[in-house]
Amino acid sequence: MHIPSAMPLLKENPIVPVVVLDRVEDAVPTARALLAGGIKSAEVTLRTEAALGCIGAIAREVPEITVGAGTVINREQAEAAVAEGAKFLVSPGTSKKIAKAADKAQVPLLPGIANPTDIMEVLSWGWGLEVVKFFPAVPLGGLPVVKAFAGPFPQVKFMPTGGINLDNLAEWLSAPMIPAVGGSWMVSGKLVAEGNFDEITRLSREAMEKVKEIRQ
Repeated sequence: MHIPSAMPLLKENPIVPVVVLDRVEDAVPTARALLAGGIKSAEVTLRTEAALGCIGAIAREVPEITVGAGTVINREQAEAAVAEGAKFLVSPGTSKKIAKAADKAQVPLLPGIANPTDIMEVLSWGWGLEVVKFFPAVPLGGLPVVKAFAGPFPQVKFMPTGGINLDNLAEWLSAPMIPAVGGSWMVSGKLVAEGNFDEITRLSREAMEKVKEIRQ
């Protein structure tokens, strides 16, 4: 078994928006707003009944966006998301069953970790997983914790999610073990509900300009 690496996705997408959508009709305008701001990926979380339909709509109508499924908590969700067109999976914790689904579908998986035991569990599978999601990043102690993890696990890269915003973006993306971050500040539920897609584009462009400053 060997799960495809998430590194190509994250190198191309240093910011992976965490998108919560309550209505399928909001999916395509949201994806197009992100794209207009220079963001080319979206992690649609499976927290709502509309989520799978939203993944399908984005996959079909905005193929320029690499759409994935977030908050995947069981194998059934993983399989359903891939069937709708999800190109990657993100889970809040570690699950061997989800990893097996990712291997079967041959899509990247970012399993969530919170401590060294979680990292050791992922590595023990031996399926090529080299990037994990550190969640919830800021409540768990932030960048100092990730740097501490990097000592015993130099082969692992981290995508922090939870508490990331424009103000601390530079701190995170300057760290060599962090290829990308997850965040929702540019695509909040409030902006989507209001249909304020121009503001999503503006915030996305602002975020990508910040990335260029950090990594020039």
